[in-house]
Amino acid sequence: MASPTDGAELQRMKSLSDILSSYEGTSDNLVKAIVTLGEATAHVSVILSNYVKHTYAGTQNASGDDQLDLDIDCDKAVFAAVRQSEMFTTAASEETPVETNVGTGPYSVAFDPLDGSSIIDANFSVGSIYGIWEGNSILGRTGRQQVSSAVALYGPRTTLCIALPSSSAVLEVTLVQNRTKWELSRPLIQLQPSGKIFAPGNLRASNDNAQYGALLQYWLQNRYTLRYTGGMVPDVYHIFVKSKGVFVNVSSEKAKAKLRLAYEVAPIGLIVECAGGKTCLDTEDKSVLDVTIDDLDQRCGVAFGSTDEVVRFSQYMFQETSKP
Repeated sequence: MASPTDGAELQRMKSLSDILSSYEGTSDNLVKAIVTLGEATAHVSVILSNYVKHTYAGTQNASGDDQLDLDIDCDKAVFAAVRQSEMFTTAASEETPVETNVGTGPYSVAFDPLDGSSIIDANFSVGSIYGIWEGNSILGRTGRQQVSSAVALYGPRTTLCIALPSSSAVLEVTLVQNRTKWELSRPLIQLQPSGKIFAPGNLRASNDNAQYGALLQYWLQNRYTLRYTGGMVPDVYHIFVKSKGVFVNVSSEKAKAKLRLAYEVAPIGLIVECAGGKTCLDTEDKSVLDVTIDDLDQRCGVAFGSTDEVVRFSQYMFQETSKP
């Protein structure tokens, strides 16, 4: 693993660009692209801080989800940033799920501008998710072909967790000084092999998915700690901060998968694996990063987290006779 510049020196750096450039193998263009997403995140943070009324726009996105005015405002903020940056050719989002020309830059970006809009009225933490690919299209690519991805968390603080595959590194920066500067808060995030923390998404599926139900009983009987908010970003981010645990979102016949591969699963999957963790589909023992994006609304069930915990997930899901 490539080591970044000494942590104390990184703490003194004045810009996100300086911080990213200190990680081996990070090109100038990629630094500019990630800085653009940092600017978009800061803008979304301001929008959220002024959010007062929980109002619906009266429209649905292409996936059939009712859109909040806030969803649309955050989507516009990210699109504006990527258009102004000259670093992107194509962009697509959960709210605008078509490949949209945004310039002539070297990268394409897929993003979820506001993950967790169903819980924001309770003032829970929410997030944004970004995946970056080289070239002018997202379709036909895999998550493993991403050159970077990032997830923003909007809570008492605004933080941004960034995967740099060229350095096999994951770092975290925190927005400070009235949302005008990013400061390094974690130079290197690494997941431990195991950890007794679980976040069971789409829990209703355990009612008619026997394997998921059995795994849930394993966690309870072995006194795992439940950490679940109903938002994927805060639940997965908790695993990054604690350096251990597992997040799952499993499908069943009566409770289908809702997570989008392009905007949510692939970008977060890259962060997990760059941090030394493991990912898996809920339909086969396969990394989420090896799935081709054939449709921008393509959905899947997943497991993210510590390697041993995701291996246990696959044993319960796919190897009936070899459960631990």
